[in-house]
Amino acid sequence: MTTVVPDIHDIRIFQKPGRVTGRVADSVDQLLLILPARPTVAHFRQLPQGSKLQGVYRKRVAGSTPAFATHLANKKQTLLVAGTISGDASAFEQLTLGRKLVAAATGQKAGVLGICAVGFEPDAQATLVNNVLAAALAAGLKLPTFKSKAAPAKIKSIRLLGLSKPLDTSRTEAEAKGNNLARWLTSLPPNMLDAVRYADVVKDLAKERGWQYKRFVTKDLKALGAGAFLAVAQGNDDDSAGIVRLRYRPGAKNANADLSLVGKGIIFDTGGTNLKPFASMLDMHGDMQGSAVALGTFLTISELELPLAVDCWLALTENRTGPNAYKSQDVVTAANGKTIQIIHTDAEGRLALADALVLASREHPGLIIDYATLTGTCVSAITSRYSGVFTNRAEWHSRLKRAGRRSGERVWPFPIGKEFLTELKSDTADFMQCLPKGAGDHILAASFLAEFVENDIPWVHLDLSAADRAGGLAHVGSKFTGFGVRYTISVILDEKLFKASP
Repeated sequence: MTTVVPDIHDIRIFQKPGRVTGRVADSVDQLLLILPARPTVAHFRQLPQGSKLQGVYRKRVAGSTPAFATHLANKKQTLLVAGTISGDASAFEQLTLGRKLVAAATGQKAGVLGICAVGFEPDAQATLVNNVLAAALAAGLKLPTFKSKAAPAKIKSIRLLGLSKPLDTSRTEAEAKGNNLARWLTSLPPNMLDAVRYADVVKDLAKERGWQYKRFVTKDLKALGAGAFLAVAQGNDDDSAGIVRLRYRPGAKNANADLSLVGKGIIFDTGGTNLKPFASMLDMHGDMQGSAVALGTFLTISELELPLAVDCWLALTENRTGPNAYKSQDVVTAANGKTIQIIHTDAEGRLALADALVLASREHPGLIIDYATLTGTCVSAITSRYSGVFTNRAEWHSRLKRAGRRSGERVWPFPIGKEFLTELKSDTADFMQCLPKGAGDHILAASFLAEFVENDIPWVHLDLSAADRAGGLAHVGSKFTGFGVRYTISVILDEKLFKASP
């Protein structure tokens, strides 16, 4: 079986601090120019052909993005695409501006892309350029395609121009690499990335990066009593399903994890015995995006060489229909011994995650974060512009929201608790998997998952309602957004919700 190799190559980035001269502008094929909301004559004087640019700006359509576009009168006929933004704009607004400007500049041919922000204080300029750079790196990814004629690259290289001082782009680049990996894997057709090939991709990445790798196959999971995960997997006609564990250990190889990332990896979701209708099943190769985000975050941490011991658990299987598929009213036993009455086979994600959470928590990490495209009710509650966040540490709600504002990957917290489990009371098992119908399934699902986090370990659950959005979101222009990589790095580096082991 051929292994699918992720195409997430680096785009070279060059920096040219100081004034943007005509010669500097000549070095790029397309130039993204970011100006304050109300640019002055002084701002245009800092640019080559500033008078011309100011004249074009005056003819703009108010409120449009780009604010204006023109070609510089130079040998390359550099395409200049400009946008305006206030100095106190949010990260989400900056990332969104970047996505729109990059899309306007790169629609014709690949070239050297320049990014320049004029009229901002040095710290604000650095933040803004980094966020527009994130959009350029997202657009530079060639998503999987199997057309007979390969699509050309959009961006050859990137030049950061007019900086007050050299810019540290290492975090932005690492986050982009993790996000690109997540989107690339999620976009693969399900026959190109089945559970076995997925595990092979992860194994190859582990060998390349020096991560520890272990795959728990069916016989291992039976020995561990992982009946919830295996119930979902039993509809497969082969032994492809498994749970993969990765370890990143920059220090002692046997250290307990400071952080454990857990991802739902349903390679394709038919709905099982309770079969989905066509429209709901069409894009269900994307139901493994939670695992891809966990893996992408793991890659970013490794790229940054953060001094943290990190585990990553990927629950990989399909949810198929067939004579062996699990069905309503089955009773299954999870790895922690709790019994579950199956109500709806299309609520499979919480079952796959349940056992992965048990295995992760038994390693006694400092924090567990799980990722899943889990419930439609989360989309109904907050749309696909935000993702839902849940935690067994309610006092973290404000900090979890703040990490979303900082990263531009916005979240909204919801409650969980034993009170919600009373709605899942079962006559035949410890609790039902879900309700036959009713509101608040995102809250019930998270409350269900909390029962599989052992040892009172701090835990955060992301219901990725923003993972799938036509037209993209923030800096990402693709339908599958890879939401969660930037968010998690903000939780780690900005909010510091936990401390690394000594």
